[in-house]
Amino acid sequence: MNPVQFAPFATSITPDFWHKLTELKLNVLKLDDAPVDITASFTRGKTVKDRKTGEHVGLGCTIELDAASFEKSSSKGSSSDRVCLPGVLRNYNTIEDFKNADKAGLLDSLGDQIWSKVTSSGASEPLTGSALNPFLLLTFADLKKYKYHYWCGFPALLQKPGWESSGEWTTLEGALSEDESHSLYQYQATSKSFVSLAHPTSGKKNLEFAPLTEATSFFANVAESERTVVFLDPSSHPTAPGWPLRNVLSYLTNSHGISRIRIVAYRDSAEDHGKSRVSTISLKEAPEKVTLRPGVVGWEKNDKGKLGPRVADLAPLMDPTRLADQAVDLNLQLMRWRIMPSLDLEKVSRTKVLLLGAGTLGCYVARTLMAWGVRKITFVDSSTVSFSNPVRQPLFDFEDSLNGGKPKAQAAAAALKRIYPGVDSVGITLSIPMPGHPVPPNLVDKAKADVKQLEDLMEVHDVTYLLMDSRESRWLPTVIGTAKKKLVMTVALGFDTFLVMRHGVPTDDAGEKKTVVPGAPYEGQLGCYYCNDIVAPRDSLTDRTLDQMCTVTRPGIASIASSTAVELMVSVLQHPKGSLAHSDIPVNSSGDQAPGQGDQDTASPLGIVPHQIRGFLSRFHNMKITGQASELCTGCSPKIVNAYQSEGFEMLRQAFDDAKYLEKVSGLDKMYAESEEIMESVDWDEEDDEGSI
Repeated sequence: MNPVQFAPFATSITPDFWHKLTELKLNVLKLDDAPVDITASFTRGKTVKDRKTGEHVGLGCTIELDAASFEKSSSKGSSSDRVCLPGVLRNYNTIEDFKNADKAGLLDSLGDQIWSKVTSSGASEPLTGSALNPFLLLTFADLKKYKYHYWCGFPALLQKPGWESSGEWTTLEGALSEDESHSLYQYQATSKSFVSLAHPTSGKKNLEFAPLTEATSFFANVAESERTVVFLDPSSHPTAPGWPLRNVLSYLTNSHGISRIRIVAYRDSAEDHGKSRVSTISLKEAPEKVTLRPGVVGWEKNDKGKLGPRVADLAPLMDPTRLADQAVDLNLQLMRWRIMPSLDLEKVSRTKVLLLGAGTLGCYVARTLMAWGVRKITFVDSSTVSFSNPVRQPLFDFEDSLNGGKPKAQAAAAALKRIYPGVDSVGITLSIPMPGHPVPPNLVDKAKADVKQLEDLMEVHDVTYLLMDSRESRWLPTVIGTAKKKLVMTVALGFDTFLVMRHGVPTDDAGEKKTVVPGAPYEGQLGCYYCNDIVAPRDSLTDRTLDQMCTVTRPGIASIASSTAVELMVSVLQHPKGSLAHSDIPVNSSGDQAPGQGDQDTASPLGIVPHQIRGFLSRFHNMKITGQASELCTGCSPKIVNAYQSEGFEMLRQAFDDAKYLEKVSGLDKMYAESEEIMESVDWDEEDDEGSI
């Protein structure tokens, strides 16, 4: 005969429980330390297979508390695979009150309640195993430091003399017939009571079940060896059933005089059989009628294995902003589990992004950047929110357009922080000087200051997005980005078309002309927004009709283009060569070949890294294009960049004042002249039409 030992509960409390307790303390309890009804839950005992030894290791006898523990017990009842236990929370106002609490008296008080149920065999109210196993949780919440002191007690009545096992603990299949096991599985799949009585039917082909309160009548004509208690066992120990069984046995002994019974510690699931344990246990001596409540035990041991409280230090988690940090990154972290283990999320989150334009494109780009974990986003815009903006620009609402409208850049930055306080977002009102827009003498100093501010902003940010409405407004940041070798992204919209592209970044051998190899990625410098133009950017804003002053596009195209641009940026960042990554789409290709051709070893883990993506919403079709940097480009050619670096603002002012200045510096004017000479030198054959006079 071996003494029966019971596996004590080990509490598992989630951060959500403490967050809910914080809300309850601040908004409801305040200085009130009255007891609060809560619940905890446990499931059947579980084991995991050790990969090295192949042995099954138990996960302990765990009981869980989470945010749902504060819900009414009626809305969170037990099910066939989860048992809810009623409990009492006592939250103290000071650490001294917590330490000095009458812990023995509190546990004895619950013991009295259990004893009352144990000795009320004739009570008309149904008695459940959960009602015999209430628990107590003492807490002190240090809300300044987000430290939570707690001690959990699971009162159990002492049984003297104790229970002993008459044999080994065997599996379910070794103790019951196949039909009996089958009937047990069926019963457990639908039963909401975690403990029931059972005995074989007259033909011994199935098991018959009954509630605890019917023990005397149910076992009246049943042999002691067939009297059975079935309970959902939270323990995974091979010979120690879970703690809740103690009070169930006390009830059966004191209310129904049972001193010998077979225990089925049910631990199986629909997918995993063979975990349950069965043994017959008995008392050394026949139970005597007891009138006084036995002693009570049940305080949980701490991490050191001693009776004492524990401390949950949730300082890194409990601040809602920090909780948001973890929640925001959860989906990204899950990507690295199985799908993309090589994904470098830190490289994305460290990227500082400058958005030139806080309109429709700026709003959508910012939201997608945040979803990728980017934490530093700066908006630059010179306009205010109008009444037409909120329906198309998701960072603004109606209130932003009142009283003349809030500055777009600041309103967008504030909206981002409302959405996610952990983002570092700033809005700057700034007018970007443009070629073909002369600067009046009285505004030269302001224009110079604006240029200097833009240069400084692009210097401290890693990526700049050009999200403006006009063609010429993109010129200055294109030149600055090329000179500073920064990654520049352009998004431009037509009515039902869009362009997304990354500007080429100069390398040390940028002056060396690269050969185009058919079918292979182009290894030279990629082009910028202006490389395919044969006309310098100039004033396109003067003398426009209403439809030309507004960005008239299909409503869905902005979000498509913006998301595509951010995805392209992230793919570039993940590439081993970063902003210097070659385009995976060969020059003069249709853009439909398989990803990574010719550059498999250096491709981004997210897939191909194209140069340009041109979308056609009317046909729901995208084209991937690779364009070479042009020697005559007015935005990124060495002549333009060198003039900017050597002359600074004076060079820029000439471009602002004279629309044709950039054509002279880049050499476009010579190309025009050479083209005219060729045209004039051609001997055109002119044939008279028949019937001419």
